[in-house]
Amino acid sequence: MQYIKAVFKFESIEDFQQDLLISDLADLGFDTFEDSESGFTAFVIKENFSEQALKDLLNIHAEDFTTSYTLEDIADENWNAEWEKNFSPLIIDDVCYVRATFHESQPSYPYEIVIDPKMAFGTGHHQTTTMVMQYILAADLKDKNILDMGCGTGILAILASKLGAKSLVAIDYDDICYESTLENAGLNKVTNLEALCGSKEVIPNEEYDFIFANINRNILLDQIHRYAEVLKPEGKIFFSGFYLDPDLSMITAECAKYEIRYIDHKQNGDWVAAQFEKKN
Repeated sequence: MQYIKAVFKFESIEDFQQDLLISDLADLGFDTFEDSESGFTAFVIKENFSEQALKDLLNIHAEDFTTSYTLEDIADENWNAEWEKNFSPLIIDDVCYVRATFHESQPSYPYEIVIDPKMAFGTGHHQTTTMVMQYILAADLKDKNILDMGCGTGILAILASKLGAKSLVAIDYDDICYESTLENAGLNKVTNLEALCGSKEVIPNEEYDFIFANINRNILLDQIHRYAEVLKPEGKIFFSGFYLDPDLSMITAECAKYEIRYIDHKQNGDWVAAQFEKKN
Protein backbone atom coordinates (compact mmCIF):
# COMPACT_ATOMS: atom_id res chain seq x y z
CA MET A 1 0.00 0.00 0.00
CA GLN A 2 1.25 3.47 -0.88
CA TYR A 3 0.97 6.60 1.24
CA ILE A 4 1.26 10.31 0.57
CA LYS A 5 3.38 12.42 2.90
CA ALA A 6 2.32 16.08 2.92
CA VAL A 7 4.65 18.59 4.58
CA PHE A 8 2.92 21.87 5.52
CA LYS A 9 4.85 25.04 6.32
CA PHE A 10 3.38 28.29 7.67
CA GLU A 11 4.67 31.84 7.81
CA SER A 12 2.40 32.50 10.79
CA ILE A 13 -0.49 30.52 12.24
CA GLU A 14 -2.33 30.38 15.56
CA ASP A 15 -2.54 27.07 17.41
CA PHE A 16 -6.33 26.94 17.08
CA GLN A 17 -6.07 27.56 13.32
CA GLN A 18 -3.63 24.69 12.92
CA ASP A 19 -5.91 22.42 14.95
CA LEU A 20 -8.87 23.35 12.75
CA LEU A 21 -6.83 22.61 9.62
CA ILE A 22 -5.78 19.23 11.01
CA SER A 23 -9.42 18.43 11.76
CA ASP A 24 -10.39 19.35 8.19
CA LEU A 25 -7.52 17.27 6.80
CA ALA A 26 -8.76 14.30 8.82
CA ASP A 27 -12.10 14.67 7.02
CA LEU A 28 -10.15 14.35 3.73
CA GLY A 29 -8.63 11.04 4.87
CA PHE A 30 -5.39 12.15 6.53
CA ASP A 31 -5.02 10.08 9.69
CA THR A 32 -1.51 10.62 11.07
CA PHE A 33 0.06 13.99 11.94
CA GLU A 34 3.51 14.97 13.20
CA ASP A 35 4.56 18.42 14.44
CA SER A 36 7.57 20.17 12.95
CA GLU A 37 9.34 23.46 13.65
CA SER A 38 7.66 25.24 10.74
CA GLY A 39 4.31 23.43 10.70
CA PHE A 40 3.40 19.76 10.56
CA THR A 41 3.51 16.64 8.40
CA ALA A 42 0.42 14.62 7.51
CA PHE A 43 -0.03 11.17 5.97
CA VAL A 44 -2.85 9.73 3.88
CA ILE A 45 -3.39 6.51 1.92
CA LYS A 46 -2.62 7.36 -1.70
CA GLU A 47 -5.82 5.95 -3.14
CA ASN A 48 -7.84 8.14 -0.74
CA PHE A 49 -5.96 11.32 -1.67
CA SER A 50 -7.20 14.12 -3.92
CA GLU A 51 -4.85 17.06 -4.41
CA GLN A 52 -7.70 19.13 -5.79
CA ALA A 53 -9.68 18.54 -2.57
CA LEU A 54 -6.59 19.63 -0.62
CA LYS A 55 -6.26 22.80 -2.70
CA ASP A 56 -9.96 23.58 -2.23
CA LEU A 57 -9.56 23.17 1.53
CA LEU A 58 -6.53 25.45 1.70
CA ASN A 59 -8.39 28.07 -0.35
CA ILE A 60 -11.12 28.11 2.31
CA HIS A 61 -8.46 28.97 4.91
CA ALA A 62 -6.52 31.38 2.67
CA GLU A 63 -7.77 34.50 4.46
CA ASP A 64 -6.73 33.13 7.87
CA PHE A 65 -3.15 32.02 7.18
CA THR A 66 -0.63 31.38 4.40
CA THR A 67 0.77 27.91 3.88
CA SER A 68 2.86 25.98 1.41
CA TYR A 69 3.10 22.22 1.08
CA THR A 70 5.11 19.49 -0.62
CA LEU A 71 3.96 15.96 -1.43
CA GLU A 72 6.00 12.76 -1.38
CA ASP A 73 5.10 9.14 -2.07
CA ILE A 74 5.89 6.84 0.87
CA ALA A 75 5.94 3.10 0.29
CA ASP A 76 4.34 0.88 2.91
CA GLU A 77 7.66 -0.71 3.81
CA ASN A 78 9.11 2.73 4.62
CA TRP A 79 6.35 3.75 7.00
CA ASN A 80 8.03 2.43 10.15
CA ALA A 81 11.15 4.45 9.40
CA GLU A 82 8.98 7.57 9.04
CA TRP A 83 7.24 7.35 12.40
CA GLU A 84 10.26 6.03 14.29
CA LYS A 85 11.99 9.34 13.57
CA ASN A 86 9.48 11.17 15.76
CA PHE A 87 7.97 8.62 18.13
CA SER A 88 9.29 9.27 21.64
CA PRO A 89 8.12 7.56 24.86
CA LEU A 90 5.25 9.25 26.68
CA ILE A 91 4.43 9.36 30.39
CA ILE A 92 0.81 9.94 31.51
CA ASP A 93 0.26 11.21 35.07
CA ASP A 94 3.54 9.61 36.21
CA VAL A 95 1.95 6.14 36.22
CA CYS A 96 1.54 5.09 32.57
CA TYR A 97 4.51 4.69 30.23
CA VAL A 98 3.73 4.50 26.51
CA ARG A 99 6.52 3.29 24.26
CA ALA A 100 7.21 1.72 20.89
CA THR A 101 8.68 -1.72 20.35
CA PHE A 102 12.14 -0.25 19.78
CA HIS A 103 12.21 1.61 23.15
CA GLU A 104 13.49 -0.02 26.32
CA SER A 105 10.97 -1.17 28.92
CA GLN A 106 10.55 0.88 32.12
CA PRO A 107 9.21 -1.52 34.79
CA SER A 108 9.17 1.23 37.42
CA TYR A 109 5.87 2.52 36.02
CA PRO A 110 2.70 0.71 37.17
CA TYR A 111 1.35 0.54 33.62
CA GLU A 112 3.33 0.16 30.42
CA ILE A 113 1.79 0.14 26.95
CA VAL A 114 3.64 -0.87 23.80
CA ILE A 115 2.22 0.73 20.65
CA ASP A 116 3.14 0.12 17.02
CA PRO A 117 0.90 2.72 15.35
CA LYS A 118 1.59 2.00 11.67
CA MET A 119 -0.89 4.36 9.96
CA ALA A 120 -3.42 4.33 12.83
CA PHE A 121 -4.20 7.33 15.01
CA GLY A 122 -3.49 7.11 18.73
CA THR A 123 -0.05 6.94 20.29
CA GLY A 124 -1.08 9.02 23.29
CA HIS A 125 0.85 12.03 22.05
CA HIS A 126 -2.20 13.90 20.76
CA GLN A 127 -3.96 15.98 23.42
CA THR A 128 -7.29 14.21 22.91
CA THR A 129 -5.81 10.75 23.53
CA THR A 130 -3.84 11.96 26.52
CA MET A 131 -6.90 13.51 28.20
CA VAL A 132 -9.04 10.40 27.73
CA MET A 133 -6.21 8.32 29.18
CA GLN A 134 -6.21 10.62 32.21
CA TYR A 135 -9.95 10.03 32.66
CA ILE A 136 -9.40 6.27 32.34
CA LEU A 137 -6.59 6.25 34.90
CA ALA A 138 -8.83 8.04 37.41
CA ALA A 139 -11.78 5.66 36.91
CA ASP A 140 -12.60 2.32 38.55
CA LEU A 141 -12.60 -0.08 35.60
CA LYS A 142 -12.16 -3.34 37.48
CA ASP A 143 -14.51 -6.02 36.11
CA LYS A 144 -16.23 -3.45 33.86
CA ASN A 145 -17.38 -3.86 30.25
CA ILE A 146 -15.85 -1.31 27.90
CA LEU A 147 -16.72 -0.01 24.42
CA ASP A 148 -13.97 1.95 22.62
CA MET A 149 -15.28 3.81 19.55
CA GLY A 150 -12.84 5.14 16.97
CA CYS A 151 -10.20 3.01 18.67
CA GLY A 152 -7.29 3.85 16.34
CA THR A 153 -4.33 1.86 17.69
CA GLY A 154 -6.43 0.40 20.52
CA ILE A 155 -4.42 2.29 23.13
CA LEU A 156 -7.44 3.28 25.26
CA ALA A 157 -8.89 -0.22 25.36
CA ILE A 158 -5.45 -1.67 26.12
CA LEU A 159 -5.05 0.72 29.06
CA ALA A 160 -8.51 -0.25 30.32
CA SER A 161 -7.55 -3.93 30.17
CA LYS A 162 -4.43 -3.25 32.22
CA LEU A 163 -6.65 -1.50 34.78
CA GLY A 164 -8.73 -4.65 35.23
CA ALA A 165 -11.60 -4.27 32.76
CA LYS A 166 -13.55 -7.48 32.26
CA SER A 167 -14.21 -7.23 28.51
CA LEU A 168 -13.47 -4.75 25.76
CA VAL A 169 -14.95 -4.08 22.33
CA ALA A 170 -12.82 -1.78 20.16
CA ILE A 171 -14.33 -0.43 16.92
CA ASP A 172 -12.93 1.60 14.05
CA TYR A 173 -14.20 2.06 10.48
CA ASP A 174 -10.62 1.97 9.10
CA ASP A 175 -9.28 -1.53 8.42
CA ILE A 176 -5.74 -0.29 9.14
CA CYS A 177 -6.88 0.71 12.64
CA TYR A 178 -8.63 -2.62 13.06
CA GLU A 179 -5.44 -4.50 12.18
CA SER A 180 -3.33 -2.16 14.33
CA THR A 181 -5.60 -2.74 17.34
CA LEU A 182 -5.28 -6.51 17.00
CA GLU A 183 -1.50 -6.26 16.66
CA ASN A 184 -1.12 -3.92 19.64
CA ALA A 185 -3.40 -6.09 21.78
CA GLY A 186 -1.02 -8.95 21.06
CA LEU A 187 2.05 -6.83 21.89
CA ASN A 188 0.50 -6.03 25.28
CA LYS A 189 -0.75 -9.57 25.95
CA VAL A 190 -4.36 -8.37 26.08
CA THR A 191 -6.65 -11.35 25.52
CA ASN A 192 -10.05 -9.93 26.50
CA LEU A 193 -10.38 -7.47 23.59
CA GLU A 194 -12.66 -7.94 20.58
CA ALA A 195 -11.84 -5.67 17.63
CA LEU A 196 -14.49 -4.87 15.00
CA CYS A 197 -14.23 -2.96 11.72
CA GLY A 198 -17.15 -0.60 11.13
CA SER A 199 -19.07 2.18 12.81
CA LYS A 200 -22.16 2.43 15.04
CA GLU A 201 -23.88 -0.31 13.06
CA VAL A 202 -21.44 -2.97 14.34
CA ILE A 203 -21.78 -2.10 18.03
CA PRO A 204 -22.92 -5.35 19.71
CA ASN A 205 -26.25 -5.35 21.51
CA GLU A 206 -24.66 -5.60 24.93
CA GLU A 207 -24.49 -3.31 27.95
CA TYR A 208 -21.36 -1.31 28.73
CA ASP A 209 -20.19 0.36 31.93
CA PHE A 210 -17.91 2.77 30.06
CA ILE A 211 -17.74 4.09 26.51
CA PHE A 212 -14.65 5.83 25.15
CA ALA A 213 -15.31 7.94 22.03
CA ASN A 214 -12.39 9.98 20.72
CA ILE A 215 -13.86 11.07 17.36
CA ASN A 216 -14.79 14.35 15.72
CA ARG A 217 -17.90 16.28 16.76
CA ASN A 218 -20.13 15.44 13.81
CA ILE A 219 -19.59 11.71 14.14
CA LEU A 220 -20.21 11.89 17.89
CA LEU A 221 -23.48 13.75 17.36
CA ASP A 222 -24.56 11.09 14.88
CA GLN A 223 -23.67 8.18 17.19
CA ILE A 224 -24.78 9.36 20.65
CA HIS A 225 -28.24 7.81 20.28
CA ARG A 226 -26.63 4.42 19.76
CA TYR A 227 -24.31 4.91 22.73
CA ALA A 228 -27.39 5.61 24.84
CA GLU A 229 -28.92 2.29 23.81
CA VAL A 230 -25.97 0.23 25.05
CA LEU A 231 -24.74 2.30 28.02
CA LYS A 232 -25.78 0.95 31.42
CA PRO A 233 -27.62 3.19 33.90
CA GLU A 234 -24.95 5.17 35.77
CA GLY A 235 -22.54 4.22 32.99
CA LYS A 236 -20.04 6.83 31.84
CA ILE A 237 -18.81 8.14 28.51
CA PHE A 238 -15.43 9.79 27.99
CA PHE A 239 -15.68 11.95 24.88
CA SER A 240 -12.89 13.76 23.04
CA GLY A 241 -11.89 14.91 19.57
CA PHE A 242 -13.56 18.32 19.57
CA TYR A 243 -13.29 21.94 20.74
CA LEU A 244 -14.84 23.86 23.61
CA ASP A 245 -17.07 26.22 21.66
CA PRO A 246 -19.52 25.40 20.22
CA ASP A 247 -18.76 21.67 20.23
CA LEU A 248 -19.13 20.87 23.93
CA SER A 249 -22.52 22.58 24.24
CA MET A 250 -23.78 20.74 21.14
CA ILE A 251 -22.67 17.38 22.51
CA THR A 252 -24.15 18.19 25.93
CA ALA A 253 -27.50 19.07 24.34
CA GLU A 254 -27.55 15.87 22.28
CA CYS A 255 -26.69 13.72 25.30
CA ALA A 256 -29.44 15.37 27.35
CA LYS A 257 -32.03 13.96 24.92
CA TYR A 258 -31.10 10.50 26.22
CA GLU A 259 -30.71 11.41 29.90
CA ILE A 260 -26.93 11.42 29.70
CA ARG A 261 -25.66 14.32 31.77
CA TYR A 262 -22.48 16.36 31.57
CA ILE A 263 -20.14 15.94 34.58
CA ASP A 264 -16.96 17.85 33.73
CA HIS A 265 -14.36 18.44 31.07
CA LYS A 266 -10.63 18.88 30.52
CA GLN A 267 -8.95 21.20 28.06
CA ASN A 268 -5.49 20.93 26.52
CA GLY A 269 -4.73 23.67 24.05
CA ASP A 270 -7.87 24.05 21.95
CA TRP A 271 -8.89 20.40 22.38
CA VAL A 272 -11.44 19.19 24.92
CA ALA A 273 -12.31 15.89 26.60
CA ALA A 274 -15.52 15.54 28.62
CA GLN A 275 -17.07 13.10 31.05
CA PHE A 276 -20.77 12.23 30.91
CA GLU A 277 -22.98 9.87 32.95
CA LYS A 278 -26.27 8.16 32.14
CA LYS A 279 -29.17 8.64 34.55
CA ASN A 280 -30.01 5.68 36.78
